[in-house]
Amino acid sequence: MGMVQALDYQIPTPNAPQRAMWHVSSSPPGAWLFAKSLHRIDKVLLRVTDGRLSAPEILAGIPVVMVRTTGARTGQRRETPLLGVPAGEDLAVIGTHFGQSGTPGWYYNLLAHPKTEVAYRGRLIPARAREAEGDEWTAIWAKARQMYAGYEAYARRIRDRPIHIMVLDQRYAASRFADPRVRRRAGSRNGGSTPRRCAWPRPGRSAGSPGTRWDC
Repeated sequence: MGMVQALDYQIPTPNAPQRAMWHVSSSPPGAWLFAKSLHRIDKVLLRVTDGRLSAPEILAGIPVVMVRTTGARTGQRRETPLLGVPAGEDLAVIGTHFGQSGTPGWYYNLLAHPKTEVAYRGRLIPARAREAEGDEWTAIWAKARQMYAGYEAYARRIRDRPIHIMVLDQRYAASRFADPRVRRRAGSRNGGSTPRRCAWPRPGRSAGSPGTRWDC
């Protein structure tokens, strides 16, 4: 079972107003505003709705997963809402950062600590991140542009760095459950392939703070 099937990941069909929003979110002012504020809005909205609604999905018909990483420098737990792009049976996330300068921090986190967890609509599963290259990168980028045309505008403005794509693969995450204590916490009888049902962090706790409590 791949990531897409395990999460029951769905790609909605954007309606006309949502497609019109793409022009706003991909414009320089709109992209700057969303880069500064959207992740904060999403963390609250995803927490309140148990991961079932996100601002990009409401406004622009774009599906979002929450990727849990470990800080490359701090070692602290981080949660970042990102558009998930199907890559075969897996999901990929793309480091455009709304076309802003600088590679997003979550990329360095996954590079330093590939073991991660991905949440979507109340499901939480382990995964291992790896970087896409060559033909795989090209195929994922083409799929991402089909899902959201704003990626084209972001790419035109990114001139100081490559656009990194990380593939989140559940099949290579089995080692994540090698510790029996972790396996019991996951509640899985088959090495971790069964998704956990989980609630988003309780109100009053920052989704990005270390020790955030998830009810899983």
